[in-house]
Amino acid sequence: MVTVKVNVETTQNGFCASIDLLPGCVVSVKGNILKLKKEVQSSIDFYIECAKKDKEKYPKVFDGDYTLRYSPNNIRTALNLYKGLVSLSALSQISGINQRQLSHYLNGTSNPRKEQEEKIICGMRELGKELQMV
Repeated sequence: MVTVKVNVETTQNGFCASIDLLPGCVVSVKGNILKLKKEVQSSIDFYIECAKKDKEKYPKVFDGDYTLRYSPNNIRTALNLYKGLVSLSALSQISGINQRQLSHYLNGTSNPRKEQEEKIICGMRELGKELQMV
């Protein structure tokens, strides 16, 4: 199975995403990660459907099995992607970073140092590993 990277950025009211393999394919949603994922998949399907209908080239990876990997462009986006699914309290416990500081990163009022950013990412990955064991 091939993994397709989806670039994600936080907007004022939600998220926008782009897919390097599909030039010009940009999705913007007001809402959460679940809505973004639904709209991205719908946009890919529409893009490929139109390309086939118009007999235009498109990446053949979309003819087989593929998975989408959502890649946040910065730590603020990473925190926003999962804020409805993972509390800052839980993330604080697993990353060792103060909940108030995480809130500042989430809201964009301050930016973490590289070391702090790595702790947050490692904490999110650890939480994901724990949840996979359930």
